[in-house]
Amino acid sequence: MDIFRQAIVLCSMVLALSALSGCAVRPLVLNHVADALAMPGQDLEDDILLAREASAFYLKVSESVLREAPGNLKLAESVSSGFTQYAYAFVSFEADQLQSKDAKAAQRMKERAARLYARAHGHAMRALEKTTPGFTKALMQAQPSASLRLSAAQVGVAYWAAASWGGVISLSKDDPDKVADLPAAMRLAKLAWETQPDHGRGSLSSLMGTFEASSPGGSLGLAEKYFDQAIAQSQGQSAGPWVAKAESIAMAKNDPKSFERWLKEAIRISDAHRNLENEVMRSRAEWLLDMIDDLF
Repeated sequence: MDIFRQAIVLCSMVLALSALSGCAVRPLVLNHVADALAMPGQDLEDDILLAREASAFYLKVSESVLREAPGNLKLAESVSSGFTQYAYAFVSFEADQLQSKDAKAAQRMKERAARLYARAHGHAMRALEKTTPGFTKALMQAQPSASLRLSAAQVGVAYWAAASWGGVISLSKDDPDKVADLPAAMRLAKLAWETQPDHGRGSLSSLMGTFEASSPGGSLGLAEKYFDQAIAQSQGQSAGPWVAKAESIAMAKNDPKSFERWLKEAIRISDAHRNLENEVMRSRAEWLLDMIDDLF
């Protein structure tokens, strides 16, 4: 089912749900709607503009249902991932591209991206709290209890909670309160990684690498090991770890040759394995290559 046919079906389901307000069967129908919304199938789309146009409707409908079913982990993961990816691919990236031409407009877009990341983070954390009461308080402690764990079903939500949290922090470097959350975001990512290190075919390992490289006192050597693990886990089908490795490791080491080589590998992979994620990464890799003289 393509995304547009699915959108029509989902809209009909939500309208039916609205008609059942106060009805005893409403919770059952709500769960069915939530489960349906949790499987949008956008990973099969490779047209960025088409995906962008369809995303807003899907996100608004999904968010409305999630507010009534906050404990539905599959839907929370889908909504959080949707807002995070929308912020990264369609807002934050455009802000980066605009920065040299119109700094004020770029700043406005970065602020919007930060709000979208925060929205994603809020949905994911509410789902974790709903399924594990007290989770947020325990996570925020400087030394969380050893009993703090994630179930396999929570890993996806935790990944997007951590990724969106990282997005907020990266765009809020002038806000000490938000920057101070970096250790907690890293703890959340590590909890997920300890439970299921191969989650997302390397996306979680790549996130671990990004956090490690950006953390004060972090180890570039350890970060590079995470990225290499992510590359192995993706089995040569994901451009994301190569782009992340180029931005985190090559730039930190002032190594333009590796930067160029890794970005070209990302483009090669995106050519061989067409999907939305790789198309987004291809666009960023091409832009970064165009900017190489300004970056080094």
